[in-house]
Amino acid sequence: MQTTSSSTSSSYRWKYDVFLSFRGEDTRKNFIDHLYYAFKQKGLHAFKDDKELPRGKPISPELLHAIEESRSAVVVLSRNYASSTWCLDELVQIVHCKNINFFPVFYNVDPSMVRKQTGEYGKAFVKHKETFREDIGKVQTWRDALTKVADHSGFDLKDGYESQFIQKIVKEISSKLCFSKYASVEGLVGIDSRLEKLIKFVSLESNDVRMIGICGMGGIGKTTIAKVVYNSFFDKFEGSSFLDGVREKSEKEGLLSLQKTLLSQILHMQKDNINVYDDFGGINMINSRLERKKVLIVIDDVNNIEQLEKLAGKHDWFGMGSRIIITSRDKRLLKSHGVDDVYEAEELNDDDALQLFISKAFKKHQPSESFRELSECVVQYASGLPLALKVLGSFFCGREVHVWKDALQRLKRDCKKEILEVLQIGFDGLEESEKKIFLDIACFFKGENRDYVTRILKSCDFSPIVGIDVLIEKSLINIIYDDTLWMHDLLQQMGQQIVKRECPGEPGKRSRLWMEADIHHVLTKNTVSNSNLL
Repeated sequence: MQTTSSSTSSSYRWKYDVFLSFRGEDTRKNFIDHLYYAFKQKGLHAFKDDKELPRGKPISPELLHAIEESRSAVVVLSRNYASSTWCLDELVQIVHCKNINFFPVFYNVDPSMVRKQTGEYGKAFVKHKETFREDIGKVQTWRDALTKVADHSGFDLKDGYESQFIQKIVKEISSKLCFSKYASVEGLVGIDSRLEKLIKFVSLESNDVRMIGICGMGGIGKTTIAKVVYNSFFDKFEGSSFLDGVREKSEKEGLLSLQKTLLSQILHMQKDNINVYDDFGGINMINSRLERKKVLIVIDDVNNIEQLEKLAGKHDWFGMGSRIIITSRDKRLLKSHGVDDVYEAEELNDDDALQLFISKAFKKHQPSESFRELSECVVQYASGLPLALKVLGSFFCGREVHVWKDALQRLKRDCKKEILEVLQIGFDGLEESEKKIFLDIACFFKGENRDYVTRILKSCDFSPIVGIDVLIEKSLINIIYDDTLWMHDLLQQMGQQIVKRECPGEPGKRSRLWMEADIHHVLTKNTVSNSNLL
């Protein structure tokens, strides 16, 4: 494997969104406290050093790391800021850090006083020159840092109200940080092309209430796409909520718990303080508290209509300009709820699929020629499914060439468990007759004409017209050119493995036979079971 020269900036993971630099005795218990919680309510992670620091002590390594790990810094320049050598050392580190954007806040001080170091700032530097007369270069470095920060476009309180001033700061900074938020979501290869159509559906410039569905098979990346949209635009709304894993959480916790989570995220309340005691109380509170509020809500992985009825029942539950994004494998469910548009998530193209796999299998390296050829084989097997590419990339990472070759042979027989578990969720939710139709298509009819398959299945009393429609709606099969039935290669492999598991050691006891070797075995050994074989 060959090592790349350096990691790209897009792969960097920031620990903090905002580093707060301030003079504690001026602002810690009032302005900074309110600003910190305003950032928190916007979903931004701010660093605020709560320690009362000894006068004259050097800046700590922990604080240096916090600055380096922050995407931006807010420098609150108050009356006594320049009197603290700790604050000035901190400021020098901020302006010298190449990866950080800084925003000055002039809190009851005139910007020109900071820039020219006059007034209280001039008095502070008179003392610094005396204290550091043996190191006058240090004092000049502090002066230069203050001048540089004061020359930056920032925020000036003047005679305004603090609450409005804080909201303005948080809104503008969160908006400017949006550009790099894609880095907080894993697996963003090929995201731009996949987002283009969805963003048109979201239509932020429109002031109506819109519900948008994202559908597709398991592992296709529905949640990732929804996260990118959410992370990119949540700051443009008055409140936001991301409810992930609704299918699983509604079964374990109940819908009332999810209703409380939604309300707590949007209203910034403790979940335990939301006094509703049943689902209908939750509906009433969502409607009454959010009907005049512009909100962004993502309801992820929905699998029945009750979840939608009790979490996002009607458009008029929410204020004008609100956007409700719902992800599901079931297109019919989305349409029956009355979503305005449905975006159908697609597989990655070959180039993006290879890039995603390589990023997981080789981390910060590029594969040698032999590994690249094997990588292309894995990508062909995964057929553009992001989940499979990530799972397989992690599995192959660090293994030798001979292990890759052996594992590829095994994959042709048995899909990785982590992939199957996600894919089979859709199959497990089918009615028995629909399961039979799915397995028949997986074993016999992929690539066959829809009418031809329908005629055959009718003779088996399967109600294939509605059954095939259901499988299409649940993203398990699709129709391609000339009315041909099709399914993803990994869904086909899953279906065939379900049949093989009926009796792993004896093909004659399975419900379906399609492989020549198995059929030959059954006929020559006379092991067929009439009760099972169709």
